[in-house]
This record gives sequence, structure tokens and C-alpha cells, in this order.
Amino acid sequence: MIVITAPTGNIGRRLLPLLLDAGARLRVVVRDPDRLPETVRGAVEVITGSHGDPETVDRAFTGADAVFWLVPPDASRTPEDAYSGFTRPAARAFATHGVSHVVGVSALGRGTPQAAHAGLVTASLAMDDLIADTGVAYRALANPSFFENLLEDADSIREHGVFTDTLAPDHPAPLVAVADIAAAAAALLLDRSWTGVDSVAVLGPQDLSPNDLARIMTEELGRPVRYQRESLDDLRTTMLAYGLNAAFVEAMVDMKRAKDHGLDTWPDHAPRTGTTFAHWCAQTLKPVLNGTVDAH
Repeated sequence: MIVITAPTGNIGRRLLPLLLDAGARLRVVVRDPDRLPETVRGAVEVITGSHGDPETVDRAFTGADAVFWLVPPDASRTPEDAYSGFTRPAARAFATHGVSHVVGVSALGRGTPQAAHAGLVTASLAMDDLIADTGVAYRALANPSFFENLLEDADSIREHGVFTDTLAPDHPAPLVAVADIAAAAAALLLDRSWTGVDSVAVLGPQDLSPNDLARIMTEELGRPVRYQRESLDDLRTTMLAYGLNAAFVEAMVDMKRAKDHGLDTWPDHAPRTGTTFAHWCAQTLKPVLNGTVDAH
């Protein structure tokens, strides 16, 4: 039995069909079962609730062999609470119920000079350590920023031909499509011959700068797109104006600063496969901009 957390999120909804097509027995933990597609709802066991809740994970992990672990973003909490605090009930339940394998969604950065001061990434790596200390076989999917983050700027790209971030315009960095993260998770969950604790980098085919992204979007969308750099101070001010937790906001700023200083650097021998940005633009971004597919 494989338990999937966050099954209706960006990664989970792409992971489910991969596992179902392979004939895996699945149990999902979801707050609102109505958000599951009907075809999925009839093919999996559903546990209703939050996977940060002790009673819910006790029910969900009973008889489970493996768990896909993803912490939902929660900017109303401190980073430690949002990651390790949310995960502690599950960590206890892994041990209580004899879960043998866990695949978690995490971040690049472990072992870099920036990792100790990288805000949300630092919190994510601490969560990995919490899970690893339970004694399960653990694989942390070490991800860079997602292509899908650009969907937050869909209106601005459509109306003004502009997207924003805080990275230097010519700073190349790895990126990844969420479909490739789901594929990596599925491979690990279906073949659990691995043991111990390790990270698995999930990287797109090449490093790209914001200016590279603008150029490729211009080519693929058939409309001019440019990058506008936002200062960290402006980012902080904007997020605080939304009423987000101040510590969480500062951790977001710290993460952005660390990424600009090379946090996502990874050894050259790491595999570079998966979805190209041009393909993602054509298959995902363009339909959203044209209004034929919802951004979420």
C-alpha cells in the first residue's frame, strides 16, 4: 500500500495516474475528497483530513509500505512550524506503523555554503533530517524552482508581456517541470529496492537565466515577453501587505537571496533530462494564456 499526501496538488495530481496505471494499491490523504477526479476517487482508498494531524496520519499509515510526503505551503506559520512542525506527527506515525519507504518533496542546496541561511530551503532540509531520523528508507527529491511558478504571472504575461522575480537577469539556474518531479517520485515508489537515506536531484535539461526564459517565451508564445527584476525589499513589502506570517516572509526573502548567490548549484554529473522549457511553454503556459486551461 502506497499513501499519497497532497494528491490534488500540482505534483500529486500528476503522480496519481502514473501509479494507478502501474497497478499500485493507493491510499490518499485529502481534506476535500470532492477535489479528486471521479476516476481516481473510485480507484483509491480515501482518508479525509490533514496529513499534519496525528489522528489522520495514524489512520492513513496503518498497513502502509510507502508514503509520498509533500508539505503544503502555509504562509500563516513560521518556517519551522510549516515544515518540521507539520511533519512531526507523520514522523512518529512512520515508526509506529512500520512504514519502510518515504519519498519526500524537498529542495536543492544541501552541502552548499548558502544552505544554513536559505530560509524556506533551510526549513525544508531540516524536515528531511527529521524524516531520516525515524529510520525509514528516505529519498528527498531535491528540486530547483518550478516552471509552474511562472503561472503566477500569467495575467501579467498576457496583458503586459512581463514576468518578475528577484534573480539577476543573466543568472542561469536549474529549473524543473512538476511533471518530471511526479515521474521521479513514481519511479522510486514503484521500485523500492533502495535503502538508506539520500537526495535525488530532479533537474530540467539545462540551466536558464530569467533573460533566457523571456527569450524562449517570446519565441514559443509569438509575443514579446520581458523580465522585470524585483528587489528583495519590494518582495518583502508585497508579501507582508497580504498579511502573511512575518517569519515566513523573511524566510522567503532569504531563500530568494540564497538562490541568487548560487544555492541551486549542483554537481555537473547530476542527470539533466526531462521537459524542456520550450516544450513546457507550448504545452502548459500557452493554453493558460489563451484561456483554454485554468492556471490551477
